[in-house]
Amino acid sequence: MTNKKSKNKAGSNKLATTLPIDPRRSSVYAHPIDMSNTLRLSVLDQSPVLAGSTPAQALANSLDLAQHVDRLGYTRLWYSEHHAMDLLACTAPEILIARAAGATKRIRVGSGGIMLPHYSPLKVAEVFRTLHAMFPERIDLGIGRAPGGGQLEAYALRRNRQGAQTDDFPKQLAELQAFLHPERFPDDHPFRNIRVAPDAPGAPDIWLLGSSMWSAVTAAQEGLPYAFAHFFSPIATRQAIEHYQRNFQASSSRAKPEATLAIGVICAPTEEEAKYLHASVRLLQRRIRMDDRRPVASPEEALRELAAVPTAPNPLLSFTAGSLDAPEEGEWPRYVVGTPEQVASRLRSLAEELHLKELIVNTITHSHEARLRSYQLLAEEMHLEVTA
Repeated sequence: MTNKKSKNKAGSNKLATTLPIDPRRSSVYAHPIDMSNTLRLSVLDQSPVLAGSTPAQALANSLDLAQHVDRLGYTRLWYSEHHAMDLLACTAPEILIARAAGATKRIRVGSGGIMLPHYSPLKVAEVFRTLHAMFPERIDLGIGRAPGGGQLEAYALRRNRQGAQTDDFPKQLAELQAFLHPERFPDDHPFRNIRVAPDAPGAPDIWLLGSSMWSAVTAAQEGLPYAFAHFFSPIATRQAIEHYQRNFQASSSRAKPEATLAIGVICAPTEEEAKYLHASVRLLQRRIRMDDRRPVASPEEALRELAAVPTAPNPLLSFTAGSLDAPEEGEWPRYVVGTPEQVASRLRSLAEELHLKELIVNTITHSHEARLRSYQLLAEEMHLEVTA
């Protein structure tokens, strides 16, 4: 894993405009990475609830954002799954996927991701086969292993509450892939004769999501495309992406590795304004470390609270001494903040360094209009093109 000594000398919250590339590094990959095409950008939407607003408005904002980024030329739009949070309104990404795909024309829409331990693989396959039949070649099925909530919510979502929780994710993942591609079931498997309706040509793309080496190893072994949650846990980013690329094993669905990572971004006309807007996220990150999941604060409120010594939101729930510290950064920051030129340069450098052809952008601001503008400024600076 990357340690603190590997941080950029300019500081953990900054990226160098250009990063040194070792020309020998590409030779270690069993599958050469084609960097000839323009860097693609996609979107992760967590449906943030803004202080003074409502969860219903957050979902309406998500639909507005979907149409906006569809017009701007982003490649895909993914919805997260989180439970019992005042902060995030997206608890059922499959419903948002259906609504957004119906309201857009070309962008791929999917989950970032479905938390598979909560569900039956057959049911997930049926839901996403339905979406695939309605919107052919536009649906991504991102699969995650995390609970998407606290311990109590995870317990309430358990399929079986008798005895200790069993981690059967590898088995679930294998079943899900087989339900979408029945030829993968052995001839003597009892599920081989199950017809997953609706039976339409092809299948949604399965992506494995994660923020650890476990997910990188599994994605490589299974021959699945891989998305790393850098904005959530940036310490192992390089290690995870490079392990996946070096150790990828071709499968019936992928001949070559396809990796991406999700990173936070805030663009504004000036660096000063971008940093001002970023205060809301800085407070959000501090609050989450204190198990405080209130809606997104305004920059003014965030700056006031960040300047004060916080108290635990629940007097019965203490918080660690380290919770006042900034979250630990890796080789690259969780959030890239600045003017369009600054952000675009840093994203291109990151993609070049890790041999990535696509990045997923996650933007949270207290102002919905500022969020729309951030995505537009970035799309214009990156010269995204709308394709049929």
